[in-house]
Amino acid sequence: MSEMNIDLPPNLPVYAEGIPALALGISTISYNSGFAEMRELSGVDELPQTINNSMVLWININGLNDIGSIKTIAKMYNVHSLTIEDILNTKHLPKAETFRDYSFISFKSIRREKEFHHRQANKKRRFILNPEKRKKQTGNDEEFFIEQISMIITENVIITFQEVPGDPFNGVRKRILEDYGQIRRMKASYLAYSLIDAAVDEYYLSLAHLEDDIENFEERAVKTSDDSFFTEIQDTKKYLLQIRHAMMPLRDIFMSASRQDIALTSAELRPYMRDLRDHLDDAIATLENYREWLTNILDVNLSFLSHQMNKVMKILAIVSSIFIPLTFIAGIYGMNFEFMPELTKPWAYPVVLLCMGSIATLMIIFFKIRRWF
Repeated sequence: MSEMNIDLPPNLPVYAEGIPALALGISTISYNSGFAEMRELSGVDELPQTINNSMVLWININGLNDIGSIKTIAKMYNVHSLTIEDILNTKHLPKAETFRDYSFISFKSIRREKEFHHRQANKKRRFILNPEKRKKQTGNDEEFFIEQISMIITENVIITFQEVPGDPFNGVRKRILEDYGQIRRMKASYLAYSLIDAAVDEYYLSLAHLEDDIENFEERAVKTSDDSFFTEIQDTKKYLLQIRHAMMPLRDIFMSASRQDIALTSAELRPYMRDLRDHLDDAIATLENYREWLTNILDVNLSFLSHQMNKVMKILAIVSSIFIPLTFIAGIYGMNFEFMPELTKPWAYPVVLLCMGSIATLMIIFFKIRRWF
């Protein structure tokens, strides 16, 4: 392999800028139809220099802080400097590119920091775009976070770069090591498809967990007048929007893949990629349905609040209507006129009170007959 100059521009927005370089977490899985082995490496110098054409090698890199080691890996496997820029710049949208010796794909993965089926009633859920912010989490927070996964695809080697340790690929590793399914009898491009498929499955899981919240919102919509309810719905809509921003560019990649001639467009993979596109389209349709669902729930809650306000205003109007004639009578007898014939009668005061009580009673009966309350 020829060496390439991969000096990075000084203004590149590198992930976790300012954090001291740490050793990369490197693992490899090499396999063919009759063999599979997983290894944890202590450094890039342990990576194989030559690849047996009968084997598929999957190299997984955890962490992007050690730029020097990433440059070394790029030289070992003839990765272009522009690709390294895209790997280290985790802020850009998912993309796919084809180079002479390899194809490059980057996409977003949505991960959960804590298991949802153990959640507490007072836990909060939030999305984090920068995984480094996880260090500031509190014990009652339950976090999604979106990270970039970059993938280099060659004929026999797949290299994946992750921002932080942990990924949705454990199922793929298990299938390889336990020889489950057909992954060990397929080419490296099928492994790339399997990894993207695992990330898309995580989209479904994230949507499923948010569906629990939406169902809870629907139950509360006609029961709560708490101001925080509106905020919770708006936050959930924001989460859905962030998931959408992660999924939509990946669908665009699939739609333009045939024009870019990336490794995933081979005739052998077309049925699988078509199925993966269908899954992604279904996930996006589900997401849009959830957003519309939340809008309808918000409308229901606003209608409920309006109804509650109308009930309050009705009661206040009835009370006011009852006291208007009583206030009028009390106002007349509260005037300091000298010649008021009733003032000299001993029975005048109880008669006036009786009249006021009768008026109030008749008005209440009238309102009840009209079903105004």
